[in-house]
Amino acid sequence: MERECFLSILVALLGGIMMLACGWWPARDAGGGSARHLERFRWKWIWLPLAPASIIAASLCGWALAEPDPTPEKAPILLILTSVPFALLFGRAAVRAAWSLVRDEGDVVTATVGLWRPRVLFSPYLAKALDDRTIAAALEHERAHARHRDPLRIWLAQLATDLQWPWPQAQERFGLWILALELARDEEARASGIDGSDLATAIIASARLGRLAILPANAALIADPSTLKERISRLLEPLPVDPPPTHAVTWTALVVIPVLLGAIGLGSVFGEQIVRTLLRLNA
Repeated sequence: MERECFLSILVALLGGIMMLACGWWPARDAGGGSARHLERFRWKWIWLPLAPASIIAASLCGWALAEPDPTPEKAPILLILTSVPFALLFGRAAVRAAWSLVRDEGDVVTATVGLWRPRVLFSPYLAKALDDRTIAAALEHERAHARHRDPLRIWLAQLATDLQWPWPQAQERFGLWILALELARDEEARASGIDGSDLATAIIASARLGRLAILPANAALIADPSTLKERISRLLEPLPVDPPPTHAVTWTALVVIPVLLGAIGLGSVFGEQIVRTLLRLNA
């Protein structure tokens, strides 16, 4: 069997089992304080359940690098059949991700769209319902989404969530992060000088027009009355102090890259023995 084909079967099987085992992790909360800090915390919890599967995939890649092509082993039919449901899960996530890029969402009130070059859409109907101050508040909120490339982050987070299907905890983590994301961008707009009451007025007007979202597909997650109530109440409170940045991206890279490289190295050394054991169990 070709090495790449065998690798795909093993990644689908072992990675899928690991995602199924970890997808049930319940969502955690960071407590009170700044929504910007809460958003960063919940973003990490979107991805943490996928960490064990990523390590498994990296170790299998290490095994494949040391394995001749084609592999001398032949995958048992039981191993192939067992990997099929997980391969379908990966396929489902890929199809949903691709469909989200091409489907037409119709008219929106206000949104930030575009994965690589985010741009702000603003309905003329909303502009007619607002004055200059509230228009500026709504635009600043959307510009904050654009600065952080939130459409791309939402697309990636939805893909990560779909990979953990059918666990409801994964969708719960995604919904909590989307809410924290909106609250964080509200705070960022206020930190730039926007008055909270002006932004609250814009949000209420947008909700009355019917479609308020970063991306229209997520409108249901943030248009819930209780969610709107929380956003409005936060906007009318004093602006929380955001903790100093901790260079999270740098620290994440310093941890993730050595771990994955270590997994690749271990896979190249011990992968053959592990794979042969797995094949004997399925023979």
